[in-house]
Amino acid sequence: MTPFLEMTKISKTFVSVKALRGVDLTIFPGEVHAVAGENGAGKSTLMKIMTGVLRADPGGSIRVNGEIVDIADPLHARSLGISIIYQELSMVENLTVAENIFLAREPLSNSGLIDSRAMNKAAREALDQLHLSLAPTTPVSALSIGHRQMIEIAKAISVNARVIIMDEPTSSLGQHETTTLLNLIRTLKERGIGIVYISHRLDEIFEIADRVTVLRDGATVASMPIADMTRELLVQKMVDRDLHDFYGEHRSFKQPARVLSVRNLEMRHPDPHRVKVSEIDFDLYKGEVLGFFGLVGAGRTEIMEMIFGMRPYAGEILVRDRPVAIRDPADAIRFGMGFVTEDRQSQGLALGMTIRENFSLTHLASYCWFGLIDIGRERARCADFVKSLGIRASSTEQQAINLSGGNQQKVVIAKWMARALQILIVDEPTRGIDVRSKAEVHGLLAGLASEGLGVIVISSDLPEVLAVSDRILVVKNGRIGGELSRSEATKERVMELAAG
Repeated sequence: MTPFLEMTKISKTFVSVKALRGVDLTIFPGEVHAVAGENGAGKSTLMKIMTGVLRADPGGSIRVNGEIVDIADPLHARSLGISIIYQELSMVENLTVAENIFLAREPLSNSGLIDSRAMNKAAREALDQLHLSLAPTTPVSALSIGHRQMIEIAKAISVNARVIIMDEPTSSLGQHETTTLLNLIRTLKERGIGIVYISHRLDEIFEIADRVTVLRDGATVASMPIADMTRELLVQKMVDRDLHDFYGEHRSFKQPARVLSVRNLEMRHPDPHRVKVSEIDFDLYKGEVLGFFGLVGAGRTEIMEMIFGMRPYAGEILVRDRPVAIRDPADAIRFGMGFVTEDRQSQGLALGMTIRENFSLTHLASYCWFGLIDIGRERARCADFVKSLGIRASSTEQQAINLSGGNQQKVVIAKWMARALQILIVDEPTRGIDVRSKAEVHGLLAGLASEGLGVIVISSDLPEVLAVSDRILVVKNGRIGGELSRSEATKERVMELAAG
């Protein structure tokens, strides 16, 4: 079979940094080719060259359908049949679903105006392929991050691409939506479309991929059929060492004092199509990691946003058995809570600010004297956390936007660790980060629990929830659908409670 896309000896240098070192990648029609590697291995740079965002250094070549091409820009790449879905979403919130799918290529009527009826019809056809019942006229601002990810996928499908690059496509999706996506990929394969699949979720790679290429430090270290690869070998190729246990040894846990209690928590949403959360009752104990699992839209995040004062609620919240009134996040922080939000880039970090400035956002007053900031003291304390958490950065003055996903997540956790917390809520703690960083973040959370914090972990990654949690609460349709101890919890039992 003739490959649709061939990249040969691709290199890329940024000033003195060699991002790619003679990488080869071949994509055949109707195959799923996984590209694996840690953050910083060169995956994103290679994809940017493939889609015309960057130009490769002289010496390499790109062929499409056997002909050498010089991909000038993203529009040129799209015209060649190459489309990409980025991990960080690029939606315009004040536009509708259909308007986002056809942004900059809207169908026009004979009068030269946008043909909204034709656009909505075409958007409906793309959505139907994903089994999404969303109306094309729905504003994107009303959608969850999981639904927004699916809209990005619908957008790529509507372009009729020959190769679709999917960069962490399931990082914001729940189990049901992930299954839907993987089934869709199988359908695209049958149509002869090639898929470049980039994911840190190894289970997905072994489920969906035909071949896998592993990058490390900008070079190809392995490329082979997935049938010839094992999980252990893949991890060893990615991180250059054996990693027998992704999540480390689980610590023992005994239920001592309660740090958080929720009684009959309820939220009513004015939109009847949005989740209504009600009858929420649970306890969180000192030193416990309490996992929350549920399908996208089940209400997991909404529960935590009510507890942290980001949404109005009815019911009772108790901290260390004392009733408290939480009207806003400032109240929650005052009662010893921290919240690592699902979207670290838009809600957890100020990307244009430095590590130091982000670190001190939750406790800046402790460095202030007579209205002035003691930057030296602030920098020194931040440096201690950078060192203890293993944040890989040139200095505390490096901008957050230039950090890898795993290091960005550590900065978000560090800014809360610097406060005297009793409760830490972490929503999707390892979304879009690599194997090594995932293990490090899990170790951080386990360490915080061992020091006496009550930790709540919300995750759509079922293996993660099973691995890190002392107990698991399963949310379904805005209610607690069941509770499982660590010894009781299996994939099958959790999914049975989540999906029914």
